Amino acid sequence: MIRHLSLIATLFSLFAVLLILLTHPTVDMFCSNHFAHNTAWKQIAAEKRLVIMAKIPSEWILDTKVVEDARSRQSIAGKFFDDLLDAKTLSITALDAPDLVQSIKRAAYAHQLGNFLLEVRFEQAIERARQLDNHFEEHRELVGPLHGIPVTLKDQFHIKGLETSMAYVGWIGTFEGQKGTGQERNVESELIRELDLLGAIPIAKTTLVQSLWAPETNNNILGYAWNPYNQQLSTGGSSGGEGATQALRGSAFGIGTDIGGSVSMPASFQGVFSIKPSSGRISFKDAANTGRGQEVMPTVVGIMGHSVEILTLVFKSLLSTKPWLQDPYVLPIPWRAELQFDLDKEPNYTPAFGLLLDDGLVTPHPPIARALRMIKKAMEEEGYQLINWERPSVNESMEIHDAIARGDGCVHVWDDVQLSGEPFVPQIQNLFPGGNPRPPISLLEFDWVVRCMKEYRKKHLEYWMSTARATGDQPVEAIISPVTPYASVAPGKFYHSAYISSINVLDYATVVIPVTFADMNIDVVDPGFRPLSEKDLMNMKSYDPKVHHRAPASIQLIGRKMDEERLLSMATLVVTALEKYKAKYGHKA
Repeated sequence: MIRHLSLIATLFSLFAVLLILLTHPTVDMFCSNHFAHNTAWKQIAAEKRLVIMAKIPSEWILDTKVVEDARSRQSIAGKFFDDLLDAKTLSITALDAPDLVQSIKRAAYAHQLGNFLLEVRFEQAIERARQLDNHFEEHRELVGPLHGIPVTLKDQFHIKGLETSMAYVGWIGTFEGQKGTGQERNVESELIRELDLLGAIPIAKTTLVQSLWAPETNNNILGYAWNPYNQQLSTGGSSGGEGATQALRGSAFGIGTDIGGSVSMPASFQGVFSIKPSSGRISFKDAANTGRGQEVMPTVVGIMGHSVEILTLVFKSLLSTKPWLQDPYVLPIPWRAELQFDLDKEPNYTPAFGLLLDDGLVTPHPPIARALRMIKKAMEEEGYQLINWERPSVNESMEIHDAIARGDGCVHVWDDVQLSGEPFVPQIQNLFPGGNPRPPISLLEFDWVVRCMKEYRKKHLEYWMSTARATGDQPVEAIISPVTPYASVAPGKFYHSAYISSINVLDYATVVIPVTFADMNIDVVDPGFRPLSEKDLMNMKSYDPKVHHRAPASIQLIGRKMDEERLLSMATLVVTALEKYKAKYGHKA
């Protein structure tokens, strides 16, 4: 039986990915009318879509009635998707990834969604699965801890034989927008080398927002990415395609990138787990990016999956490849098991946690507020101490983040969009007030911003350490916080990112934990609601219990810089407490 597990798991994952490609709303939606005189980009984008479809075996093509039915539904997750899978496929894809790895060592989830894939490599994945099966047959050993597990990645990572468009029409047929370099389809990111070494099988690359700089995934190649749990709402961004693929179990785990919540937000909107580590833990070498020279607040690689265990397995496995020997920006820090909390080793220590209910600017929507109450009660029932978290100025972190992230005036985004003459999607038009790039800030201004960031980090750490006075023992282990104020958003209704963008300013690690789902019968706006600000009022008006019904509601657990091992073990404590709470009280708060 074990002889064919890699191949079977890969085939089922590829079938699920096919369903992802075929159940997405029309691509033309949300395209602007700018550059109407230049329509060549439309033909290029259309040809790209045809290339993707041509790689799919004809026997896997869904009936048009099924596709139309999917597009008319509020949700394609759950029973609707399960009914498209035969019983054998479903029995394998319903397994949890860590259990799958531990029991049969090479299996994967089959997942489904909408059209969220910019590149597929089905034939190569099947061939790799055969090679892994042959290796096991001959040597009776696994290639690595991720042997035979299908993985999907955000389309920033280069894989030999595949294109990397990063959602720009002008990058199609080029190497990062440049033609005739000889590097087209011939470069491989360091992370891909590590995954191959570990035995993982990349099967597809997922969609993202044009430019990376928006909280809703939309581009002119595949269109707007709708949330599979609620197709009136967004997947989030910029790793929205990866979040959606994970929501419907299109692969065993997913890889995204994050500079302002781009892993955490889609994970929370899709109800999956994720970890965004501090910079310097996972390699980003030879991956595509916007603003490639900005390293003060660098883009980091994050992991999505369906449990804390799969996040831990993948993170630990990547570190085992010693990426610092290949990437000078990765710190030589292997997996540190001694940092993880172990009750047997610390029987007299009870971890304490900070609790942030709101940031003083924007109040979370009712589903998120209920999720926070559930976590609070769950942790208190288990005897953990929670203290109110009063972090330094949120406004300051927002200003620092914006100044660093957009200090170049977004001229690189402008240039990449101009390559094809495609329009700016509505979600990024605010980057170019007046229709042109903003002037970049001066070197002296940038120097001042960096000094402000260093001071902000110092103040935040000093406050964190001061919580030892409130706990009466040690500082809090981690902070329980909203990821955003939202259980996803309707298009154009994302107003506040400070809960997550501040994490990048501080370079902290954070784990997203799904808690519950929005319920229109429970999650209503308090009649006595008093807005904290004008933005808060606008934010709460964007909430509609009926529209947001069944959207996932998640929280994040924030850890200190470079404290991923400890944070993952703390996340396990939170999940265990939450599971016990749900077993007793359901989803009430």
